[in-house]
Amino acid sequence: MSRMSRRRSLGALTTTVLAAIATSVALAPPAAAAPAYDEYVALGDSWTADVVIVGIGGSATPQYVPLDCAQSSANYPKQVAKKLGVPKFFDASCGSATSEHFESPQPGLPLGGTNPPQFSHLTKNTDLVTVGIGGNDIGLAGAVTPCINLLPSITLVPGVALPAPLGGSCRPKPGAVDPIDEAIKTQESAITERIEAIKPLVADDARIVMVNYIAGVPPRGCWPYVQINNEDVPWIYEKFIALNDMVARIADKAGVELVDAYTDTLGHDVCQGLFTRYVEAVLPVSLNAPAIAIPFHPNSAGAKAQAQSVLAHLNGSEPAGVE
Repeated sequence: MSRMSRRRSLGALTTTVLAAIATSVALAPPAAAAPAYDEYVALGDSWTADVVIVGIGGSATPQYVPLDCAQSSANYPKQVAKKLGVPKFFDASCGSATSEHFESPQPGLPLGGTNPPQFSHLTKNTDLVTVGIGGNDIGLAGAVTPCINLLPSITLVPGVALPAPLGGSCRPKPGAVDPIDEAIKTQESAITERIEAIKPLVADDARIVMVNYIAGVPPRGCWPYVQINNEDVPWIYEKFIALNDMVARIADKAGVELVDAYTDTLGHDVCQGLFTRYVEAVLPVSLNAPAIAIPFHPNSAGAKAQAQSVLAHLNGSEPAGVE
């Protein structure tokens, strides 16, 4: 073979090899992106646990906490962890929890269970923490329960009405001390201190994100669709807004991030249609992602909306769908 022929053969071989390499590179699947976070811990109360008892969107599970925490198998922390592909995840949220239960056990659950201190699951490897807390600290659930009235407000004699759940009113009388306003004054600093106490327990670069409460209460009532006197609903609405204002101040004072799930869920309150609302009312049956749900808590659709808000915040984008 002549020298010229050898050069041509070598050139053809090189071209063939390079073409094969290029083809294999083009056909190879892209390398999977590394998870953005190594360890995610969720802290919170029943609006984080999303206390759905049973339903197609998720049922109560003892996977992470006692069954009587009523923590849904598809609450927003679990959806967020799945979407992010976090290697290590723990959901410490529990129904009826207060910020005190971040540092102390939560005994006396409905079935006799005790949830360990929620902080006990934080480690120096934890680089993502979500927090939903405050409603039980200020006693909002207890204040709203007497508002339930199955009958219209009927005055028997001046100053005397049927007791709840048959009548009456739950809002403070004119000139009386508002218990929610007083509780916010006394509890805000304590909650702030507990949020600040997360920082030394987790990774130095951890993202700590407070999540406020979704828009479950309208400014006006819709009795008998929701069995709360129309005169009481504006007061409940005001207290709900005050709760979220407190959460925002706490996040600012503690130097942590805030997810505004409230704004993202406007138009999905308890007075909306059965297939629209994200929070259930008095009757414990949800048709928006069918389930048996705890009254006045997010349903399965609400949990999905919460997850969308958190993921959008973490990704710096508008709320997007959760598969």
